[in-house]
Amino acid sequence: MMKQVSSMKIGFIKGLFLWLCFTLVSCEQAAHPDQAGIETFLYRYFSTWSAKDMDDYGSCFHPTARISFVEKGGQCGSQGLTDFLHGQKIGHERSPEPMTEVPTKMTIAGDALVAQAQVRWQLTKGREVITGTDFFTLLKTPDGWRIAALVFYND
Repeated sequence: MMKQVSSMKIGFIKGLFLWLCFTLVSCEQAAHPDQAGIETFLYRYFSTWSAKDMDDYGSCFHPTARISFVEKGGQCGSQGLTDFLHGQKIGHERSPEPMTEVPTKMTIAGDALVAQAQVRWQLTKGREVITGTDFFTLLKTPDGWRIAALVFYND
């Protein structure tokens, strides 16, 4: 009798464990309260850069934004907004071929005031294709979403 009760407990615990695993696997992260608005904002960020519209591209950033680039060896450089935007403008001007960058996957989390977005992207420059990831910290301002911090790297 004791062995039967013990076996039933083990069976119950296994069943409960399996149910919990299936429940956790099937749970999806709830969408951000402004998922559509943030996606639209991020598409604008990429399209204005690709169109070389540095004024509109610059307006995507909060004035105090910091931008960091992580190099392959793990070194990280950081710039303020003015220096970063100047570098982006020079990069377009000096590129022998037009460059376009498009998001390929977005993951967004946060609340109504602050959001974090992980965006996979693809940069095309003539025949060269570069991929990478941007990590955005976004702030909701009276004028809409703005980038407070951006950390990015190329694959």
